[in-house]
Amino acid sequence: MSAGAQPGEAPATYGQEGADPRRWKALTVCLVAGFMTLLDVSIVNVALPTIRTGLDAPQSTLQWVVSGYALAFGLVLVPSGRFGDMYGRRNAFIFGVVLFTLTSAAAGIAQDPVWLVLARLVQGVAGGMINPQVSGLIQQLFRGSERGRAFGLLGATIGISTAIGPLLGGLLIFLGGEQQGWRLVFYVNVPIGILAVALAYRYIPLVKAEKRKRESIDPVGVLLLAVGVVLILLPLVEGQQWHSPERWLLPPAGLAVIAGFVIWERRYGRHNRPVVDLSLFGRRSYALGALLAALYFAGFTAIFFILTLYLQNGLHYSALEAGLATTSFAVGSAVTSVLGGRIITRLGRPLVVWGLVLVAVSLAVTEFMVRLIPGQHVGWAIAVPLLAAGLGSGLVISPNQTLTLSEVPVAGAGTAGGVLQTGQRIGSSIGIAAVGSVFFTTASSNGDYALAFRHGLLITIAFVLVALVVALVDVTADNKIGRRIARRFTHR
Repeated sequence: MSAGAQPGEAPATYGQEGADPRRWKALTVCLVAGFMTLLDVSIVNVALPTIRTGLDAPQSTLQWVVSGYALAFGLVLVPSGRFGDMYGRRNAFIFGVVLFTLTSAAAGIAQDPVWLVLARLVQGVAGGMINPQVSGLIQQLFRGSERGRAFGLLGATIGISTAIGPLLGGLLIFLGGEQQGWRLVFYVNVPIGILAVALAYRYIPLVKAEKRKRESIDPVGVLLLAVGVVLILLPLVEGQQWHSPERWLLPPAGLAVIAGFVIWERRYGRHNRPVVDLSLFGRRSYALGALLAALYFAGFTAIFFILTLYLQNGLHYSALEAGLATTSFAVGSAVTSVLGGRIITRLGRPLVVWGLVLVAVSLAVTEFMVRLIPGQHVGWAIAVPLLAAGLGSGLVISPNQTLTLSEVPVAGAGTAGGVLQTGQRIGSSIGIAAVGSVFFTTASSNGDYALAFRHGLLITIAFVLVALVVALVDVTADNKIGRRIARRFTHR
């Protein structure tokens, strides 16, 4: 059996010596599918005005086109990762891509708002099924420096898909026209999904785990986790439409359910394999890395949310022009994500620290440029600082993911990736709710969208700085451990 193989798994599917020769092609298929699912988080934002016109939809219903996808996506990440760990990641991946492709087509042909919302809900479920398999397959197929490179490419995919969504959405709407262009936003997934399914069968190795097929998937744990995630996310993703103060009773209730989930998992884990192995959080690299990711995504995702609103609502940019304004960030993120993946195994967490510092400084410069050059030329004024922020972001997302999952056993890689991404989705929702609240409050009070964007950007920077503190704690702990080991060898 190849080094690192788990009981019941097919040998020689990963590692570097004797590695599966198809692994890079398999990774390409995974990244294309992952790009589709993450792109659909942001691409729809710029399409909402044309969807509203094309379907004569009320704003309250349209909000669910965005929030319904995000909610369903975050809901199924962990159980989908566990399912892939137990029954094979290739089959779970292919099923998710098929479902995502069908629901994309269904969204594209929607004739009324309810139809579109239902299609987006199921599309979110499909996206949540795909993504844990991607990180799990990287753990399965790659080792050492190759794994860092693979996660670097995944990080580039995450950064580009989030940042380029408004640009691609604007371009498709421009090509398709104001009335029907929004349908292309969904139709574009169909040929890509069909190709991804065909290539997945050819290049992704089938790894069976026969010994784990008789295990329970822990239905009580899955249910408790699902209820807790919904209670936490629902008032956040519905923050712009649900104004009742009673909604803030749900997150504490959700945390109480999560506490019950932890108690159940500890008890269930004494004799069975729980849906989430809580010992993951006993690994400092995983616990701090997951917290850092949630905090960073709270700021990272919110940037494009408020920037698009500022440019389209405040400065009356077209959807395409608003999308172009985010391109420099995407370019910077793509370059350093690949580079960061290559060097993270040598530099470790300090690389993430420097990335966070660059992001925070660049966003502060962006805020200054908006203050210095307001008006129609602001898109050009912020291009360079957003490029620098993208360069820093690329040194955060993929290196942090590599470090966070570095000590996770391959057998539980899908579940661990699902937990990590659930934290990212919760972080994104918290960030958009917090930053969006500041943005809308400022904009509604005096109509100054530039000031609203600047205030929202300050909250974003605060999230990045808290993530920086977490990274510094991890670096400090590493240094202390290193000094202890050095002292032991010196005394010997």
